[in-house]
Amino acid sequence: MKHWIEAARVRTLPLSVSGILVGSFYAMSQGIFNWKIVIFALSTTLGLQILSNFANDYGDGIKGTDNEDRVGPMRSIQSGKITPGAMRYAIFITAFLTLVSAMLLIYFSFKGKYLYYSVIFFVLGILAIASAIRYTVGKNPYGYRGYGDVFVFIFFGIVSTFGIYFMFSKQIDWLLFLPATAIGFLSVGVLNLNNMRDQESDKKSNKNTIVVKNGAAWAKKYHFFLIISAMILMLFFALIFDFSYRDPSPKKFNFDIYFFLIAYIPIIAHLKRVAKNKEPKLLDPELKKLALSTFLLSILLSLSLIYFISDLIIYYTN
Repeated sequence: MKHWIEAARVRTLPLSVSGILVGSFYAMSQGIFNWKIVIFALSTTLGLQILSNFANDYGDGIKGTDNEDRVGPMRSIQSGKITPGAMRYAIFITAFLTLVSAMLLIYFSFKGKYLYYSVIFFVLGILAIASAIRYTVGKNPYGYRGYGDVFVFIFFGIVSTFGIYFMFSKQIDWLLFLPATAIGFLSVGVLNLNNMRDQESDKKSNKNTIVVKNGAAWAKKYHFFLIISAMILMLFFALIFDFSYRDPSPKKFNFDIYFFLIAYIPIIAHLKRVAKNKEPKLLDPELKKLALSTFLLSILLSLSLIYFISDLIIYYTN
């Protein structure tokens, strides 16, 4: 069990649910909520992340990408703790359970009333599962061609945040595009750190990530673009949200909605460490720090939405 927990890479799981939290609490701020939708959205997202981790372990393991040159924790197949056959079986079981969770999520969201929406989300679920596996598995995995960033941005940023909100409301709110993009950028930032850390070993193994293609100097600039853009987008979201719901009578600055800015402290500290870094292997601890900072940001933003709306309710009811 210990080896399977290690293979699931628990430290990546909080990051994967960040979009679900923001989309769910944004819906709650509008008086729309259903715990069944939240529970199955979380289980589906966690299933996709674990599936991706298992597939990554398997794909890189059998291709020899995980070797003595790799920086970071030793993978399960690389170390021999889990056999390729056992990992293939785990990938199949995880994919099946994730699909079941996705189907239950679709059922509780639409309950047969919106067949067109159900079909669209079922197709998205199949694509997400296939993409999680095909990242490093197969003869021509897209992760070896530098397209991993696109998958992470779409599914763990846009789809998770927009998707969960749509399942609640059955409509699109374009304001949510700002935090969805921000979470997508931060998620890609974690992947970029991983690729920066593994640049040399990936290059030797012909794993042409975007970092291998463009070089370390470019990757660091790209990383700063992702993180700083995410911070700006979140701030824009808070400003627009505040202006949309601001009470016209007392002209005051509503601190509740900006409570999430506390999470900027560890993120800025992270950027400083990356800026000073000259040894890629020392970036390994930053993966966990950025992932947890993103999770903290999503929680604080979610709480900010609820606190702000509750203040307005109290104000108008009194």
